[in-house]
Amino acid sequence: MAKEALSGARRRLWRVSWLVAVLPVLAAAQIVRPDGPGAHKLGLAQGYPGCPGHEAIERLECRVGTWSANHRFAPARTVEPADEPRPLPVMTQPPEIRWRWGLFSRTVDDFLDETQTTGLLILKDGQIVVERYQYGRRPDMPLRSFSMAKTVTAMLVGIAVERGAIRSLDDRVVDYWPEVAPSAYGQTSLRHLLRMASGVPFRELYTWTPDDDIATWARLLSDPSHRGQPERVAAFLNARTEREAEPGLRFRYATIETDILGRVLMRATGRSLTELTQHWLWQPMGAEHPAYWLYATTDGAEEAGHGFNATLRDYARFALLLAEDGQRDGRSIIPRDFLLEATDPARQPPAFRPRAATPGMGYGYQVWLLPLKTRTFALQGVYGQNILIQPETGIVIVQTSVNDRPSGRQDPRPYQLRDAFWRGVVLSLGGRWD
Repeated sequence: MAKEALSGARRRLWRVSWLVAVLPVLAAAQIVRPDGPGAHKLGLAQGYPGCPGHEAIERLECRVGTWSANHRFAPARTVEPADEPRPLPVMTQPPEIRWRWGLFSRTVDDFLDETQTTGLLILKDGQIVVERYQYGRRPDMPLRSFSMAKTVTAMLVGIAVERGAIRSLDDRVVDYWPEVAPSAYGQTSLRHLLRMASGVPFRELYTWTPDDDIATWARLLSDPSHRGQPERVAAFLNARTEREAEPGLRFRYATIETDILGRVLMRATGRSLTELTQHWLWQPMGAEHPAYWLYATTDGAEEAGHGFNATLRDYARFALLLAEDGQRDGRSIIPRDFLLEATDPARQPPAFRPRAATPGMGYGYQVWLLPLKTRTFALQGVYGQNILIQPETGIVIVQTSVNDRPSGRQDPRPYQLRDAFWRGVVLSLGGRWD
């Protein structure tokens, strides 16, 4: 017991001395910790190394370093920021944030001490309430989104419809990508893909075993021997001709459906997802830092379902854009009606509403819908990437993480903590949780 207490004291002393060294270069609301829960298994002693390929999935010590600089370890394209970034002022007298876990009231620091969070940013009405980093991550580091990228792709689809590059969400994939006409995916509408409702069987298990379809799909896209062979992607899709449900009847999570949407966008516009993101979203919303899209070497398409990387503050700016119904300073960036159709539970078919699509949340257009009276929605990615948005009350919570396991199926505790924290933050900031 005495040895554990001494170890904890040394850890706190090191943290304090490190903070004294770095705080002069940080804004008032920013706090950067050199360590965090499980720091040693996550590569603290090695300086949080980055690793290429699949190693960040297989080796815990690679995750922090890789997922904060993924563009250095995988093929990537740069999304340039705005010349004049949108300001994110720090709230001068932020309210105290409390949340409950069991019988006890907890603080933000308690949440960080319990979770392998790399970055946490909380906004109220466009002002920063909390900004924290662990494991030595910094505000200028692009953090991996995983499936939060799906919402970026969906918003680009909405803009493409408004601009006439895509005629209608009820068009089929084959209308823009004739090479996949034999595939059941090719005969599916863009609207059904946005809701992950193609009815085509696809197992997304995150076990990385032969029966895990997402693993097979990922290997196909990144196999070096397939470089520059887009016909292999079409052949993979064309082998899938059966459905287990009629399109539009039920929700089944499948990243491949977002990846198909990304390829439709490229064909409909004649531009890469990188260009579209830069010109249609990143620059008009006022991004401060470059972002990065990872791309598949097999056909050169960006990984639309999971390959986006951005700084914590720029994720917050994107979330603010969604919270403000796609508008910035009176200018429409994302069509308001499309955004409401994507995020309002009342606008979803009954099978996609909260507690119907899943036992808890509903699903809109590549967005998770919470079962609350006040419109509240979320972006989620494996290993603990999350953004919560409650537009009516101006609350945004952004979290990036390096969880040990990919999802709540394998380890529910990080998600139970997150849900309790979300509730506490929203109530502490005057939001609604009923």
